[in-house]
Amino acid sequence: MVTNDDGIDAPGLRALVRVLVSTDLYTVLVCAPHSEMSAVSHGLTRRLPLGVTKVEIEGATAYAVKGTPVECASLGISDALFSGPPDLVISGINRGSNSGYTIVYSGTVAGAREPFLRGVPSLSISYDWVRGKSSVDDFEVGARACLPIINALLNDIRNDTYAQGSFLNVDLPTDILHHKGYKVTRQGQTTAAIGWRQVPPSTQGGKNPNMEVDSVTVEEISVSSMPLEVFFTRELRAHQLYKEEDDANYDADYVALREGFITVTPLVALSNAEIDARNYYKDWMLRAVPSAL
Repeated sequence: MVTNDDGIDAPGLRALVRVLVSTDLYTVLVCAPHSEMSAVSHGLTRRLPLGVTKVEIEGATAYAVKGTPVECASLGISDALFSGPPDLVISGINRGSNSGYTIVYSGTVAGAREPFLRGVPSLSISYDWVRGKSSVDDFEVGARACLPIINALLNDIRNDTYAQGSFLNVDLPTDILHHKGYKVTRQGQTTAAIGWRQVPPSTQGGKNPNMEVDSVTVEEISVSSMPLEVFFTRELRAHQLYKEEDDANYDADYVALREGFITVTPLVALSNAEIDARNYYKDWMLRAVPSAL
């Protein structure tokens, strides 16, 4: 089953479905948001019931859901929409990479995390889209590059050798046609530096998919002339903040990604703190609450 956070009409999802269907190896199901739901993380809507519409996608059984990626994944692996849980859930292909701590924001990763939490094998796939370098054709190239991973996972599932303790997050490099190979990586510590800028009401409806920043020139608004409601747009002060310790370790996901590798990162529901932090807080607790231990 395929889901995503860019919406059921997104070129990444459509390319992935086309490639899966073209192999004639899979029964392909699709349950994806009816519109873009980028950066909603593991969110749920409070609006129930959710609207579901059958969508024509050649070779697949597909439904668009007025909900988040998590709700799409949850509905898709239940027996309410399809006959039962799929063998594998694939979330993507997302327009924009998902690595390091930015995974926290990702609806794409959440679309794979939810099945993992329910015991269904899953993976998320993202493409490091760069404006001016990337094209929609890259999604199909990336989908075909992921076929060995998908086939291997399904083989493990059939042979009852699938590793249940994690799910995979795959990132495709910008120059996917000339990628340097596949590399198992760990989640790095990179994160985005987000700033805010006040804009006139006429610009507030614009969207900023996958945290890309468009250059918009607007007039400054003085505090004294503020209307009752004001609008702010998100922008990145720097594209990413890198951690020196990650740069020194080649196995961090975003480091290998920018070197041109297809990164394959095992994830769990939440990251555990490093052992040094746990040891620190054991001593800290003795000081903070002496009677606690």
